[in-house]
Amino acid sequence: MVFDEKTAKSYDDWFKSPIGHYVDTREKKLILDLLAPKEGERLLDVGCKTGNHLLFFRRAGCDVTGIDSSLSMLETARKKLGNRADFHSGSPEDLPFSDNEFDVVTLINCLEFVDNPQKAIREAIRVSRERVFIGFLNKYSFIAAQAMGIFRSSLHNFSIWEINNMVKSVLSDTSVQWGSVIFFPLSWYPFAAGIEECIPVTKNPFGSFMGLTFPVVYTQRTLQDPIEASLKVGAAGGNLPGTAREMKK
Repeated sequence: MVFDEKTAKSYDDWFKSPIGHYVDTREKKLILDLLAPKEGERLLDVGCKTGNHLLFFRRAGCDVTGIDSSLSMLETARKKLGNRADFHSGSPEDLPFSDNEFDVVTLINCLEFVDNPQKAIREAIRVSRERVFIGFLNKYSFIAAQAMGIFRSSLHNFSIWEINNMVKSVLSDTSVQWGSVIFFPLSWYPFAAGIEECIPVTKNPFGSFMGLTFPVVYTQRTLQDPIEASLKVGAAGGNLPGTAREMKK
């Protein structure tokens, strides 16, 4: 699928409709509950599209960066955020950032459109130092079949168990939290809001929008480690001033 200027406008316009606004509100509530972004955190939104979530995270106090492969989407995002965000053009499978560069990395409705979702997840983990959030369309939902008809072969579809297995293949010991929202066909909203909000969202596998988050253990190895090893300081149980063998948090 080509994400051109027309697609970018249609994407933004949908969020202004009553249905789109309600769905967006529910999804962002789930993101807040699972991710809990903190003021001052450096956050990268992979596949940022028109900047809808960048603006949301910016308002939560985060220092935000967005990357997308569509120049049309990025241009719309720049108009929306101006100098309140950094923007990069690039692929989710080959992020142009250093290891551990961001506190938080998000992939929201991004994996559906990449050639290699597993590699995109691995890259997100690589550039994160604290936690990652993945938001995706649940293939076991009312909306999945409709979306597949619209996007055809451009769209991967996933279950929570498939995404969880991809994460665990990279970080086998990490603790995953997940939930879902939007349990009915889109045509039911916003009239079904009362029923929707009575349904538990934590570990519910049937919502159309799934959110999954997990911590990343940050490991820093300094240039002084080889010096320490060569001097065999570690063997005596001591450390040179200013050195660190591994720092984790």
